[in-house]
Amino acid sequence: MRDFAFNFESKLIGRSRIIHADCFEWLGKVPPNSFHAIVTDPPYGVKEYDFDQLEKRANGNGGIWRIPPSFDGHTRAPLPRFTALDSRERKRLREFFVEWAKLASRALRPGAHVFIATNAFIAQLLYAALVDGGLEFRGQLMRLVRTLRGGDRPKNAEKTFPDVSSLPRGCYEPWGIFRKPLLSKMKVSDCLREFQTGGIRRLANGKPFSDVIPSERTPRRERKIANHPSLKPQSLLRQLVYVSVPLGEGVVLDPFMGSGSTIAAAEALGISSIGVERLEQYFQVAKVAIPKLRAIEVARVDAKVGTKTSQGMLFTP
Repeated sequence: MRDFAFNFESKLIGRSRIIHADCFEWLGKVPPNSFHAIVTDPPYGVKEYDFDQLEKRANGNGGIWRIPPSFDGHTRAPLPRFTALDSRERKRLREFFVEWAKLASRALRPGAHVFIATNAFIAQLLYAALVDGGLEFRGQLMRLVRTLRGGDRPKNAEKTFPDVSSLPRGCYEPWGIFRKPLLSKMKVSDCLREFQTGGIRRLANGKPFSDVIPSERTPRRERKIANHPSLKPQSLLRQLVYVSVPLGEGVVLDPFMGSGSTIAAAEALGISSIGVERLEQYFQVAKVAIPKLRAIEVARVDAKVGTKTSQGMLFTP
């Protein structure tokens, strides 16, 4: 695997490398056709990870981060209020992802897949932007999970309208599935032979990967290791990383690495990866968190024999 660090601060962890950089600047330096897949959960480049909004969240003032009340005795984590985006901010979001898709498409091999987390409120806008940036829309993955997002009574009028919710309670998380277009007149089989890309990997028991995954909220033990507000569980990410490389080989990229959960999933599966994070705080967290998340025992997807569990068709080591 190439180094890909260029002149940025970086750290090698196992067969993977994490890089402290803005992914736009970094992607501009990456040679074309470098990566076999992208698995990522972006901050949406609008304002929830702008420095002033992070400060408001830390101070409990909210800003775009809705500081929710306790629910059934449990303290709920802050969630970004995407319904608060005005037309200017939605335009900014679209421009961000059109440009990002252009850079990502250049860095990906032909036929490489992108799995990108989103939410029901802005999925349509995100998907249109990625298509305008040059990626092919290939469908959606529905992660079935009770996120506790939505279902709240009208803000500052909860007692006035007790029987009204501003949005339905969210019980799924959509992930967009995209692909860099194949070369002209190239078949998937040709792409697999030349670039090791073009399709998605079948499960270890030979069955096809499904676009609906029963999932869990990120376990507390993982959140204690990697303190990030959008941390996804290893039980999910290991499945996505597994299927993203159809021949079980290649380099998976997470350009919005956060605290390193996708890189940890790749390491757990023995797959090379690159993680890029612009915020120093989370880059430093990732250095420590990745080896610890990688060591967590969950239902795995890198074995020869598949078994059914309560989380759907997963795999045991």
